[in-house]
Amino acid sequence: MDGWWLEAVGWIGSAVLVWSLLQSQLRRLRVINLIGSVVLAGYNFAIGVWPMVGLNVVLAAINVGHLVRMSRERHDAAVYEVLEVGGDDEYLRHVLRVHEADIRRFNPDFVHDPFSGDPSYLVLKGDAMVGVVLMRDLGDGRAQLLLDYVTPPYRDLSPGEFVFGPDGPFRSRGFRRVLMPPGMVDPYYERLGFTKDGDAYVL
Repeated sequence: MDGWWLEAVGWIGSAVLVWSLLQSQLRRLRVINLIGSVVLAGYNFAIGVWPMVGLNVVLAAINVGHLVRMSRERHDAAVYEVLEVGGDDEYLRHVLRVHEADIRRFNPDFVHDPFSGDPSYLVLKGDAMVGVVLMRDLGDGRAQLLLDYVTPPYRDLSPGEFVFGPDGPFRSRGFRRVLMPPGMVDPYYERLGFTKDGDAYVL
């Protein structure tokens, strides 16, 4: 390989590795970091810098291990817990305050009434806060979502299926139609197997 192109490969690999560290979503971070590690391992192999080859091979193996674990946990209900809390729950209100700016990016019309008595759910992974779902029972098996929010690190891991899936609280309450939050940006319900019907998604 021409020396100029070889140097370019090294710079590209370094740029990809740095870019990976700027990702907020965990799975995307691992995928991009893996690509950067593989590129740099090849580059350092070509120029004979063996300690850096070893370092990048180890980094690639670590990323593969994390991606395999994420893939196994993605649909494992034992990994996530859906906790029902009151609308005036102090921790819920804290979560909504901390993530207010990001919540408004995807739910610009959301207004929280802590005294409405609407069912509220926190999605947890261990002690990590994964997401929040607030809804209102409209009767006749219909649920109006007021908020459906996932924190950035877990946004590409489909935690919503633990709320809306066969073992989640929505089906156990008998809901069959879910109206998405007013003004919600980029709804994802079809990816969970819902069917769109007007302004609702049918479970």
